[in-house]
Amino acid sequence: MQPFQIIFNPTSAAELAKLPRDLQLHILGQFRGLPQELQREDSHFGSLTRDGRTLTRYRLGDYRLYFERHVLGIVVHRILSRNTVRDFLFRSNLPTGEDEQLQDNPKFWEMIERAR
Repeated sequence: MQPFQIIFNPTSAAELAKLPRDLQLHILGQFRGLPQELQREDSHFGSLTRDGRTLTRYRLGDYRLYFERHVLGIVVHRILSRNTVRDFLFRSNLPTGEDEQLQDNPKFWEMIERAR
């Protein structure tokens, strides 16, 4: 099996560091089965695409991790509370599902880009 790395950009690393230590460990522990799950076709991940770029949404309890696949594994761009995402969607006032709303909203992509 090829090595699989989880790379946190500076923004997602800072977001992770702000969480309580037990929650940090829980989130990191959830990555154990991630390489196999990403290869399954029936995975339960959300997907957002814009301009040829695809982000994957991984739900972990009350948190949403947004990441991109990378040749070494994945790059985590943001770790957001579900309530933060819900507030963002409420303020955006769009009538579709969570992934579709985020995918079509340029402000979401600006937030992701600022994390680079």
